[in-house]
Amino acid sequence: MNIRLRFATGLAVLLVSAAELFAGGSGLNVVVVVNQSSTNSVQLGNYYCERRGVPPQNLLRINWTGDNINWTRSDFETNLFNPLVAVLANRGLINQVDYVVLSMDIPYRVTDGSAPPAAGVNATTSALFYGFKSDQGQSSCGLPSGTTNWYAGSEGIFRQTPPISATSNAWLVMMLTSTNLAQAKVVVDCGVTSDYTFPTQTVMLAKSPVDRLRRVRLYVFDNAVLNVRLRGNMAIARTNADTPLGMGTLLGYEGGDQVVSLAAGIFAPGAMADNLTSYSGFLFENVGHTTAMDFLNSGATASYGTIVEPCAYLAKFPNAQNYFYQARGFSVAESYYMSVTNPYQGVLVGEPLAAPFAAPASGAWMAPPAGAILAGTTNLAVQFNAASPQQPLQQVDLFIDGTYLQTLTNIAPYKTNILYVTINGFQTNYTIPAGATLKSVTSNLVVRLNATSYTNQTKVWATAYGDRVGLQSFDITRLGTNTTLQVSNSQGSAASLTTFIQPARSNFLDKVAFGMRGYLITNTLVTVAAGNYLQCVLIKTNNSVVVVAVTNSTSGAAFNDFCQAFLNAINTNTAMQSADGILVDDINMHEDEPYRTYVYGTNDHSGEFNIYAQSPGWQESQVRVAISGSPAFTILDAGTNRLDENVSDLQPRNHLYVTAGVTNLSCTFPLNTTALSDGSHELTAVVYEGSHVRTQARVTQNVRVQNTPLSATFTLLAGASNTVLNFTLLFSVAANTNTISTIELFTTGGSVGVVSNLSSATFAVAATNLGIGLHPFYAVVTRSDGKQYRTGTEWICIGGSEPPFGLTLTAPPPTVGWPATAGRLYEVLSATNVNDTFQLRGSVTPSNSPGLWMDTITGAPQQFYRVLAP
Repeated sequence: MNIRLRFATGLAVLLVSAAELFAGGSGLNVVVVVNQSSTNSVQLGNYYCERRGVPPQNLLRINWTGDNINWTRSDFETNLFNPLVAVLANRGLINQVDYVVLSMDIPYRVTDGSAPPAAGVNATTSALFYGFKSDQGQSSCGLPSGTTNWYAGSEGIFRQTPPISATSNAWLVMMLTSTNLAQAKVVVDCGVTSDYTFPTQTVMLAKSPVDRLRRVRLYVFDNAVLNVRLRGNMAIARTNADTPLGMGTLLGYEGGDQVVSLAAGIFAPGAMADNLTSYSGFLFENVGHTTAMDFLNSGATASYGTIVEPCAYLAKFPNAQNYFYQARGFSVAESYYMSVTNPYQGVLVGEPLAAPFAAPASGAWMAPPAGAILAGTTNLAVQFNAASPQQPLQQVDLFIDGTYLQTLTNIAPYKTNILYVTINGFQTNYTIPAGATLKSVTSNLVVRLNATSYTNQTKVWATAYGDRVGLQSFDITRLGTNTTLQVSNSQGSAASLTTFIQPARSNFLDKVAFGMRGYLITNTLVTVAAGNYLQCVLIKTNNSVVVVAVTNSTSGAAFNDFCQAFLNAINTNTAMQSADGILVDDINMHEDEPYRTYVYGTNDHSGEFNIYAQSPGWQESQVRVAISGSPAFTILDAGTNRLDENVSDLQPRNHLYVTAGVTNLSCTFPLNTTALSDGSHELTAVVYEGSHVRTQARVTQNVRVQNTPLSATFTLLAGASNTVLNFTLLFSVAANTNTISTIELFTTGGSVGVVSNLSSATFAVAATNLGIGLHPFYAVVTRSDGKQYRTGTEWICIGGSEPPFGLTLTAPPPTVGWPATAGRLYEVLSATNVNDTFQLRGSVTPSNSPGLWMDTITGAPQQFYRVLAP
């Protein structure tokens, strides 16, 4: 007969190996928490583990049947905090895990309704990050002591720079969630896709032209822009806007408006975007504010928002420095937590490991070969190469089966290495002492740079930020382009050179920020009396004088109207608009609505504003301004002032970076395999960049250990590499000896079954308990004397709907085959003519793959077959 093949639907098999390159953290350093009561939470957690190479023992299952918005402090501690602490201890992960990912349908607000001062409201992520922080008898608008995050601004290694005391639990916690499962998976994909891409899209720091109360972060924009531009690898700009729409695809957005217009797809992978408004952390509550969830749904990889009325404290919201940290190569979670000084009321959402500006090393196992059988003490060897000479490699750790075993090498800054710094032609040097770290080298170098005899020559002041030295010139007569910086590194009398210092650039950067000064004018009367006046005198750098004055001619005029007319007169004066003129901006009249009603009250007759120099630069800020008026007005700052209140942003600036390590790192080390169980193991070597960014690269090798005769077979009885969700998997384990203490089966989340005092066992695992996703299965057999054998791993993809698959046909007799999903019902149809209606011939529910169906009709001249998965 003539036989034709048709296609139906099925589940394609895709086994993805763990990613090999990571930033300052990887799946090895993550615990994923899933809510077993939510299929979305479980499926998203499985997806994250697969995409980020999270070991199966790094998944924690909790059971929370309440809503996904609120829980009490007691519920939080009972259902999340205490189980997390226990799992880390019981599974040997305390020295390994720095990140916690909360996978969907876990509440984001923690409330303590007890009596003050214990009462308070925290975000779940922050309560897990550095402990629950009470309001200490204040309202949520306070800023209680003890809420400071000491990791903020540190540019430190998180494990070595805890946000609270060194003995307290602390993790970089992010909530991975969205309005639906598909969108939450997109967030994961954005994070993974962004790694090491060095995107060229721009970060926009937006000052709202209308929302005066929420645009307060404008005062930290210049510092971030200066630092990012010194890095030279990220595009960043300031703008006056209340929406990112129309700006093209952005890498980030930091604004302050109650409502921000957004649209899908406006952010590039790896983007951090957030909005300073009271209820931006109300992820699943309709409060009339643009929320962090809105930014995620618009394509951002991470965002931040507050879960209770915080008031507009800068310390409670991300500082624009988070983009500088990201430009350095830090992960999204590191960048955000380093940018929020008091995060206790803020929820952090998104994919924590995304690191668009990290540059990982490359590497390979040199010995043993893949699949080698190891016994006794065996020498292993691994080789890594740095991404660039500016990013030496410092440390290598060994992980066995995804769990940290030991540090193989950690190259410290070598004693007697010498760092030379030359500023404006004046040289100094620093010799590395014994026991130095990157942080100690940086801080001690700063002491040397700040010695009075040296600063008298250089006119430059230094500040330590972790492994970075910030340099600022205090010589106003010298431009940044004329302020030079050179460095060199010397081996000294050490055996080799392992300590390095690198400048951001060869001269200083300036003329980025505009000089400014803030003013407050208060009318001591309810209204402005006729004849009262306000005057502005500008003395330009060439000593020419411009005067603008406005006198009230209407008795009983409102102060806000009169003051606005005065400020408008300044801005419209032609002489004030020249390059050495001034501009009034950021005007906030307290009598304007809605501020009069909701913030300042009816008795506040004041107004605040900033005066800016028309041209950027420190020298350009030296124009002098005097605001004066009738005795009824109180003016701060009174007198004649230069516009250099923001002098730190005006001074020429540069950076120095301290690193340690070597460019090519070969590591040969002995492994005592007798301390391991016999059987299959995965060896993973992780190398770390020699800076506080600690970008990781990892290489993996599968081997088998055999020190005793103990062994076991591991067989999948029912199930396949692809298995339907409602199927029950069956496994058998048989040891080669009768002296067995236990046989235990493991998969995602840990142990799923154990039998005692038997040499063989059968385990049944309901796929619904694990959820859709890719899952590893293996068994550990323990002999009566404590010796163990670990079987090989069987990877099974538990799935839902199926994409198209192909059919095969053999004869005689005609037998149709296809790559089946175990436990799924398939219908087989046939017809003698492809244009005829296909008739149902039979159904098959395979317990393993492939699916097979034999045709009992053999007399037809030809048959066409179809297989459907209804």
